[in-house]
Amino acid sequence: MTQQRKILVTSALPYANGNIHLGHMVEHIQTDIWVRFQKSRGHECYYVCADDTHGTPVMLAAQKQGVTPEEMITRIRQEHLADFTGFGIGYDNYYSTHSPENETLSRSIYLALKANGKIESRTIEQLFDPEKKLFLPDRFVKGECPKCHAQDQYGDNCEACGTTYSPTELINPYSAISGATPVLKESEHFFFKLGECADYLKQWTAGSTQLVDGRQQPHLQTEALNKMNEWLQDGNLSDWDISRDAPYFGFEIPDAPGKYFYVWLDAPIGYMASFKNLCERIGVDFDQWFRADTDTEMYHFIGKDILYFHALFWPATLQYANLRAPTGIFAHGFLTVDGQKMSKSRGTFITARSYLDQRLNPEWLRYYFAAKLNSKIEDLDLNLNDFIARVNSDLVGKYVNIAARAAGFISKRFQGKLTDVSNSELLPQLQAQSEAIAASFESREYARALREIMALADVVNEYVDANKPWELARQECQEVRLQQVCSELINAFRILTVYLSPVLPQLATKVAAFLNVAPLSWNDSMTLLPADHSINTYQHLMQRVEQKQIDDLVAANRQNIQPVSTAATAAYEAVAATASFDDFMKIDMRVAKVLTCEKVEGSSKLLKFQVDLGFEQRTIFSGIAASYPEPEKLVGRMVIVVANFAPRKMAKFGMSEGMITSAAGNGKLFLLDVDSGAEPGMKVG
Repeated sequence: MTQQRKILVTSALPYANGNIHLGHMVEHIQTDIWVRFQKSRGHECYYVCADDTHGTPVMLAAQKQGVTPEEMITRIRQEHLADFTGFGIGYDNYYSTHSPENETLSRSIYLALKANGKIESRTIEQLFDPEKKLFLPDRFVKGECPKCHAQDQYGDNCEACGTTYSPTELINPYSAISGATPVLKESEHFFFKLGECADYLKQWTAGSTQLVDGRQQPHLQTEALNKMNEWLQDGNLSDWDISRDAPYFGFEIPDAPGKYFYVWLDAPIGYMASFKNLCERIGVDFDQWFRADTDTEMYHFIGKDILYFHALFWPATLQYANLRAPTGIFAHGFLTVDGQKMSKSRGTFITARSYLDQRLNPEWLRYYFAAKLNSKIEDLDLNLNDFIARVNSDLVGKYVNIAARAAGFISKRFQGKLTDVSNSELLPQLQAQSEAIAASFESREYARALREIMALADVVNEYVDANKPWELARQECQEVRLQQVCSELINAFRILTVYLSPVLPQLATKVAAFLNVAPLSWNDSMTLLPADHSINTYQHLMQRVEQKQIDDLVAANRQNIQPVSTAATAAYEAVAATASFDDFMKIDMRVAKVLTCEKVEGSSKLLKFQVDLGFEQRTIFSGIAASYPEPEKLVGRMVIVVANFAPRKMAKFGMSEGMITSAAGNGKLFLLDVDSGAEPGMKVG
């Protein structure tokens, strides 16, 4: 075990003027996995975040809603926290930048910068909306980029070419609030002399911190360092306007009535404020973590779009306020869905709340994101078909299936007791990879970690296939061997769960209860459950993803922006493309009688039918469980079956030998029926 580290971790602060979507979740899931891994290793690690609450957009949104900004941000913070909690994000504190701690810290840091000669006031010309009677923040001015001439760019940077500039440099600017042409108006503003910090920032961005375990931690990723060098070269670093004029929702600057801190001054200080609030509640020495000579670590997980603020402005602010700088800044790319930018019209701008409301397992998404995340600044694509296939194959087919194949024998044949597995040849193979997997998590190479874990799951499943516990159970004099094999599998499942626990914390909690053990930590991968240890009765741990769930999710998000259909068209799907008579004749539909019908363990959607076609009996799986919660009532009913579909393997459930027809509407499925007198085997046409 390495020396214990003291680690503070943050995610970027969601703005208190919008919903949490799956793009936010890329970052917060990535951060949460890293934090849970560090805690599992025994380090003192705290994870804090907050809502970013200040600025003109919040003020205007509150006015539009007819409430105070304080009322609006309180409600939105509760909504944000509920969404993040639903995805298992385990903050130690989720706070607000509109807090007394943040106001105190912001003022003290500002005064320290002023005492160090890094603040000055200047009279500037600023764009003013003559209709709304307010100075326009950068993001409320739009116009033509002065460099690449892209249209409709914001007043601080161009999304097309990445150039940063002041709003007054835009060509043909206009107010994003009223559409009016802004006018120039003079105002006194306060500036942080960032240009004087260039030498320090060149040293810091290219530097690293030596950790207590002896490793060197670079402050920036290679791609981020290259970008910072572009900004730092040739004296291009501009001083930073850190003030805004009233009306403005924020903290007033000391000794400057009517002047407020720009949101990007107090927002990162919100990290400190959230941590200070936590420290006061749990009795931690806050000052120890922010002294310039501290041996604690501080990491920020952020999107690549706010790298400038975190890699230049923030370290300089801390340095010249005589505080510690970040140990590392970990930037990530954007989320795309099916290879394209998230789109409301396509239903792929997916909110976190809609995902949870559709009752999709949040740990499916945690696993899928982790399986694609690495330490580079790369965009991540949520391919919805791949999402279904990967979750079903890896989590259900490879991992959960190990416990399902062994637990029943232990419970039924051996009263739930394991036997000694100290002589196992299988388990040391899994334990030998503990540090390699840990190194992958430490370096945020989650995709590599999960590839390593799933390779071990393949080894375990090969062991299952080689030893065939289901055959041992039918053979005489094989009780000892059966208990040995199944005990090894239960121990293997426990080790794999330890490795997966940072990614799947809720499932790990269920597994610990099933195994009758304390919450799992990383060191548990190196120990084995003793002989005579009792496990609890196995309960199914995870359902498979069904295509309809994903279809419903996309539909739910598409409805957010589509106009309401008229009553005449809303209930019906469009008629499909024209088919010929020959096309129709290729489909062989037959009357069938339901002999048995039952729910399928491990699936929330499927029912398993045994039907009589007159000339033979067949097994057919049908995804209508939600519409028919009492499947036994379908026994004896006549249904219509497509009899000439090729048999289809339904993962671990078996082979489906046809399709039972149904009508769809109002979110339900309705089996098609036939008149009395029709017999099994009769052709429909």
